[in-house]
Amino acid sequence: MVFSNKKSPNQPKKHVASYQTIEEVLTHASQSDDFITREEWQVAKQKLTMFYFESMIDMQKLPSHVLHPISKLTHYTFEQLKERLFTTEMKRCNTALEADEGLLKGSILLLVEESRKTSYLLVDLSHQEDREVTVPEIEFSVFGSKESFIETVEVNINLLRRRIPSSDLYMKKYTVGSHSKTDVYVVYCQSIANEENVATVQKRMSELDIDQIQDASMLLQVIEDTRSIFPQIIDTERPDRSAGALLEGKIVILTNGSPQALITPVTAFQFISAFEDYLLSWQTASALRLVRIMAVFFSIFATPLYVAILTYHPEIIPQDLFSSLVVSRTAVPFPPIMEALFLEITIELLREAGARLPTKVGQTIGIVGGIVIGTAAVEAGLTSNVLLIIVSLAALASFTIPVYRMGTTIRFVRFPFIIAAQAWGLIAIALVSIICMSHLLSLTSLGRPYMAPIYPFSFTDMKDSLLRLPQSMQGTRPRFLQTKRKKRPFNRHSKPKKDIDDGY
Repeated sequence: MVFSNKKSPNQPKKHVASYQTIEEVLTHASQSDDFITREEWQVAKQKLTMFYFESMIDMQKLPSHVLHPISKLTHYTFEQLKERLFTTEMKRCNTALEADEGLLKGSILLLVEESRKTSYLLVDLSHQEDREVTVPEIEFSVFGSKESFIETVEVNINLLRRRIPSSDLYMKKYTVGSHSKTDVYVVYCQSIANEENVATVQKRMSELDIDQIQDASMLLQVIEDTRSIFPQIIDTERPDRSAGALLEGKIVILTNGSPQALITPVTAFQFISAFEDYLLSWQTASALRLVRIMAVFFSIFATPLYVAILTYHPEIIPQDLFSSLVVSRTAVPFPPIMEALFLEITIELLREAGARLPTKVGQTIGIVGGIVIGTAAVEAGLTSNVLLIIVSLAALASFTIPVYRMGTTIRFVRFPFIIAAQAWGLIAIALVSIICMSHLLSLTSLGRPYMAPIYPFSFTDMKDSLLRLPQSMQGTRPRFLQTKRKKRPFNRHSKPKKDIDDGY
């Protein structure tokens, strides 16, 4: 498990800075050049001092929302300040922790000093630049919504609540990271989601002891069930896919600062499912899923089979094809394993370079670089044109997987198969396949079987795994989720249609 570094729930977590008093917080903060202290107001034996980080508050609103209203007051009481100041939130500050967190999240700390007492108030004037909701870049679809999550968690929550306007949608907030103090929301439908699943996620979130969480992908790595190359949580940028998962009984995790939502628990077959499948006819969606499944197997086994057959089993190649392979390899001085690794690594280099360069330059490098390097490698006798075609198709097949992390996994899983193919041929490929399948069967997602509905077998869940059956047959939620409400409302028997001439 990945929680070996966690403390028990009853043991307090260590924080970066432990302040005893609010004065210590202010003394420490004053060492930063963007921390401002203003002592400008004094009325009726009351003195008001203002503290804030100018980089964290909305400086344009400061004069009109805070400074000008304060100058008109005759007494600095909590009630008068709350009534006159134009702010979304104002509260009393009693502890050093509240003062520290408030200042760092964009609040103004007001110190009101009188002859016999001192009080602190926090006034929210936070400011952050929000990116506009744009078209999904990774999970683009022709049909359906053109909205995607952004880096502001409040906007992402709004996108979900607009799709599920129900009080049944529950959200639990956590602050993760002793340095980053990242807001993380666990979202679920209370009347649908399995209580054990919800409790497991909440337990893992509350036990996290980590210094920073800058993105949902970082959170994903520490809450997954097992340290495996195969992802056990789906990350998505689509609000519609997240809303659909919630209504199925799954749990969605939103992280402030990340445009990705995490969906759990999931099965391996849901990584080959795109949300667009539910917007197409069931026949088309089922055909596309079968194409993706075949693409996964082709991407993993095409190159290893080439190496194994040419090295150990040339007798199984048909005579007509064998002559073509011999001609293509006549000028190649390397064994098939070196030839295959050279092309596979070249493809990965081109993909990585294209991803790191600016968009237009990256596209040019990917297309032109692939053509130039491939043509030059064949003409120089470094590789055969047959293997070049196989490796290119295998790389292309891996990009048909809708979830990017699973596509990356598939591309790297083929390398152990290639090395095994060189060692013992088809027997080694079979052995590595058995090891890989055993590993997949042992995986879980939030304690639920990763290979459901194949293992354990569930005939009812087959309706939305390898294939997608008609909506009229989707009347129950997946069994592996063990949801509270098993059935979905659906009117199977619609009224018979009538022609115009039939009358009503």
